[in-house]
Amino acid sequence: MIHFTPDFLDFFKELAPNNNKDWFDENRKRYHESVKTPFDNFVTVMIEEMQKLDGSIHLTYKDCVFRINRDIRFSKDKTPYKLNRSAAISPGGKKDRVHPGIYFELTPEHVRVYTGIFSPEKNDLYAMREEIAENMKEFNKIISNKKFKEVFGEVKGDKNARLPKEFQEAGEKQSLMYNKKFYVYTTFSPDIIFEEGLEKKLIEAYKIAEPFAKFLSKPIINIRS
Repeated sequence: MIHFTPDFLDFFKELAPNNNKDWFDENRKRYHESVKTPFDNFVTVMIEEMQKLDGSIHLTYKDCVFRINRDIRFSKDKTPYKLNRSAAISPGGKKDRVHPGIYFELTPEHVRVYTGIFSPEKNDLYAMREEIAENMKEFNKIISNKKFKEVFGEVKGDKNARLPKEFQEAGEKQSLMYNKKFYVYTTFSPDIIFEEGLEKKLIEAYKIAEPFAKFLSKPIINIRS
C-alpha cells in the first residue's frame, strides 16, 4: 500500500516560504486531507509493525504523533509550524524516555529513522555509563557491527568535557562514555514516501539498531522497576 500522495511533500514545500497562521488557515482543509490524515493512518500501520517486535506496545497514533505547531516560547525563530511530520513509537509513546523505540520524520528533504536515548535524566545517564563500563565488549560489538555501521554510521550525541572519577578508566577505552546523549539515525531520499511498503523499510532499518537501543534502555528500566 502507498500511503501518501505528492501533495504531502508539496504542502511543506509551499509552507516553508509561507510559514504563518493566515496561510495555514487558508490551507487547513488541504493539510488535513493530504498531510494529517494520511500520516495518522501511516503511524497506525507503523504501530502494528512495531507490535510484532514488542508486544508491550498498546498505543494509538495520538500517543505517538508530534504536533505540527512549533514551541516558539524560547526560540528566536518565531515561525509557528514545523516543516515535517514525525512520530515516536515505543511502549510509552512519544513521551517515553525509557524504553527502546523508533522515532521517524518525513520531510521534503529526507526521511529519517532514529533510535537511542536522546535526553536521559541524570540517574539514567549514570546507569547507561555503568552498563557500558561493565559490558564494554558487548557494547563495542553492537556499535561495530558491519550492518549497523553501514546503515547508521557513528553514535551521535553531545559530550561532557569530564567524567566522574569512577568512569575515567572506562572513558580512556571508549570515548562514547563522555556522551550525554546516545542516538543514531539513518537517512533516506524523500521519494521513498511514495513507494510500496514504506512501513516495512522503516521497520527494517530500526531492527538493525534495535540491539543498540535495547542495550541503552536495559539499565534505565532496571533502576526504575
